[in-house]
Amino acid sequence: MKNLKLSLWYLPAALLLILLAQTIFVAPRPVQVSYSELQRLAEENRVERAMITTDEIRFQLRPETPLDGELQKQVEKARGMMGSLSPDQRPTFVATRPPGLELSTLVKTLTEHGVTFSGEIADNFWRTLLLGWLLPFALIMLMWNLVARRMGPGGAAGALSFGRNKAKIYGENDVAARFSDVAGIDEAKAELEAVVSFLRDPAKFQRLGGRIPKGVLLVGSPGTGKTLLARAIAGEAHVPFFSISGSEFIEMFVGLGAARVRDLFEQAKAKAPCIVFIDELDAVGKSRAGAGLQMGRHDEQEQTLNQLLVEMDGFDASKGVVLLAATNRPEVLDQALLRAGRFDRRIIVEMPDRVGRAKILQVHLKNVTAAPNVDLDDLAARTPGLSGADLANLVNEAALLAAQQGADAVETRHFLLAADRLMTGLERRSRVLRPQDRTLVAHHESGHALVAALLPNCDPVSKITIIPRSIGALGFTMQLPTEDRVLARRSELVDRLAVMLGGRVAEELVFGDVSTGAQDDLERASQLARQMVCLFGMSERLGPMSYGRRESVFLGDGFLGHSQAASEATNEAIDVEVAALVRGAHETARQLLAERREGLAGLARTLEREETLEGEKLAAALAAARVRDAERKQPGAEGETLVV
Repeated sequence: MKNLKLSLWYLPAALLLILLAQTIFVAPRPVQVSYSELQRLAEENRVERAMITTDEIRFQLRPETPLDGELQKQVEKARGMMGSLSPDQRPTFVATRPPGLELSTLVKTLTEHGVTFSGEIADNFWRTLLLGWLLPFALIMLMWNLVARRMGPGGAAGALSFGRNKAKIYGENDVAARFSDVAGIDEAKAELEAVVSFLRDPAKFQRLGGRIPKGVLLVGSPGTGKTLLARAIAGEAHVPFFSISGSEFIEMFVGLGAARVRDLFEQAKAKAPCIVFIDELDAVGKSRAGAGLQMGRHDEQEQTLNQLLVEMDGFDASKGVVLLAATNRPEVLDQALLRAGRFDRRIIVEMPDRVGRAKILQVHLKNVTAAPNVDLDDLAARTPGLSGADLANLVNEAALLAAQQGADAVETRHFLLAADRLMTGLERRSRVLRPQDRTLVAHHESGHALVAALLPNCDPVSKITIIPRSIGALGFTMQLPTEDRVLARRSELVDRLAVMLGGRVAEELVFGDVSTGAQDDLERASQLARQMVCLFGMSERLGPMSYGRRESVFLGDGFLGHSQAASEATNEAIDVEVAALVRGAHETARQLLAERREGLAGLARTLEREETLEGEKLAAALAAARVRDAERKQPGAEGETLVV
């Protein structure tokens, strides 16, 4: 029926277009002349008939009347136009009546020369209606429609709803996430079980006078599962779920963000019990203390934050509206937002440990055809520092690799290749190194590995390769910890510095020169040494003092260096201590490798030949390289040389 109605509308539109086309292109066009020309032709007895209207006078000449040069040109021009005069047609001329001019003289002239003339009152109602009213109105509506479409979804309705929030609303049965889909953050799940219990049975808590927290703030590094955890709460409680990003409140127009905050909470109250989730809260809740001299300013972000504070004070948690928010920058949030009565509970969503990573891998392997011999514990041990999102990506990459190779199931080698891709980048075998560069890279990576194998406080080496990677590395040495650590001793950090400098020391000993390949090692070593002095108080000269701070706990290191409040002498002492730590680590690595130059050379030759060493081959090569040169050749019982 709808299509039929549309087709009925097409018919009058097509007829109107045909009539317009006939009027413009097919109907003969009159030849325009001046009023004085009409008078001259009438006085010369050359006009046969005329039609006088309120706006113009149309007339035709007598058949035997010759045309003047100017009239002839105009007639020929009319005949040359599409849809105009044919050669056997008599042209019609038209002259516009001057406004306010009496026609008595013209009428008298026409009467004296026997011209047949008549009058007509033109009815311009339809033309005036079409051109003066309907067409402008249609153009205005067309432009309004175009503007409304550019404003956002919903057409004209969207243009009239600037203050409507952009939250995605999920019904009670639309959220499929459950707590079983969340792994590796058991403590955070336990903290949120009370919220789920309240939404399921609020009377249980209200019976003793308790109230559920108005707001719960999820804090953690990117990819740890904060959004998934919020969706799982809504799925477990079987309540509507409002999801919006903090950046969606901020717009160009002042006051629009505040209107969207009001609308969001009004909708949430209407659908209570429900969960309102604001992701990236720092985009709208940034602290106002950094305004400096602009205290009291009224920009869009501040008005939106003020409205959010008002709404959080105004809604009653006993109604069943629970506000969840997530951020990875809690240090920039406004203190008024974090006070009790707004976000009453703060839950830290930490990076998963080894056991947590194994559980996360097990969750994601449900949707993948994996080989039965895949050891999740070993894979979790090989992926330190990866978040839940990284592990999900790892499983997906492994499945894609297995499918690309035509395997029937995802095997352990596919997971290891995917882990290498995520942690070190893609292999670039097309990048061919010069023989001398290849030898230098082999000695450089061998220096790292040998120093790590010799020092007692280093993580064991699991892989060495000289295959270039897409991240710019010409090779890498991978160390995997045997257990998760939350603390690091000074001796461990000093040994870590020596490992970082082992590659440069190997270049110095073997080639008597250094290259740019140690740039990243020097940067990381200098940064670690400065943190030891400024943050951890590990300098004997400066003592247990802190001269720096971290900008962000959950977004990488964020170390800002030594404090500007320190004196110039203290800053110089910091630089001296940092240099002393780096030089001490350099000397340690140099002493270890100088005693094992033959072992270093043998390890580099093996690596250059194999390109990648891991597992038993790596263990055998490192065991042979650990032997000191002085112990490598010993006299035998009968004077011969024994090679150890």
